[in-house]
Amino acid sequence: MRLIDSHGHLNADRFEDDVDEVIGRARDAGVERILVPGWNHRSSARALGLVATRPSLDAAVGLHPHDAATATPAEWADIEAWARDERVVAIGETGLDSDRMFSPWEAQLDNLRANLALALATGKPAILHCRSKAGERDAQDALVRELRAAGFDGGPAGRAFRGRPPAVIHSFSGPADYADEVIAMGCAVAFGGLVFRRGEEASADAAARVPAERLLLETDAPFLSPPGAPRSRNAPEFVAITARWVAERRGVGEAGLGAFGDALVAAYDVTFPRALPR
Repeated sequence: MRLIDSHGHLNADRFEDDVDEVIGRARDAGVERILVPGWNHRSSARALGLVATRPSLDAAVGLHPHDAATATPAEWADIEAWARDERVVAIGETGLDSDRMFSPWEAQLDNLRANLALALATGKPAILHCRSKAGERDAQDALVRELRAAGFDGGPAGRAFRGRPPAVIHSFSGPADYADEVIAMGCAVAFGGLVFRRGEEASADAAARVPAERLLLETDAPFLSPPGAPRSRNAPEFVAITARWVAERRGVGEAGLGAFGDALVAAYDVTFPRALPR
């Protein structure tokens, strides 16, 4: 089965000593491409450095909600400039997090709005982290409101993305009707190791609902290890575990895994084109 890791933080310190070996093991497991998202200034710069000499990698640059209150104007100016680099295929990781609240809510909203505006300006999809406390959905509801206010369900996104997904819901978490809302907006939805955690049972319903052309898989490496992967450090090679879980929820048997993998690669290529239309 062909595989893609649409979200692997190979720019994290835990990969500093053996990143090429990690990429090699992923390639041996069938992973054809890995998207390396930044979450702040330093990690965005490292993502660009990694893709400069490794053709199987793509980069994204942006500011995570955890870093919303600490980034400086100069750092944001660099991210805005880097976003226009041809090696960058997406904006983020950004989003909202009302669970841990490492940044004040208003700072998170301001940061999200800036990242969404940058996505529209560049025609590169926003990669969206979204977490609420267990059993709650305030962050998901707020994210939907912000996407609508920014024009991600209408004209501005239609003009900027020309039918491609304007955003990716990273490591899906939330109720089924939230999945329906972001799917209706045309967003891509990505599933990772979070689906195996208690309290994330709704992900099974969501995994069955996403149109094939907007379905993505990811690891969020080095985080969110699925069953069978080392808890100390997840890696892109283990995206295969989540792939089989999603395939089962979509009713794909062993005979259909080849076509399933082809569809995953096609969805990635549509969502993150390396030569953007003008």
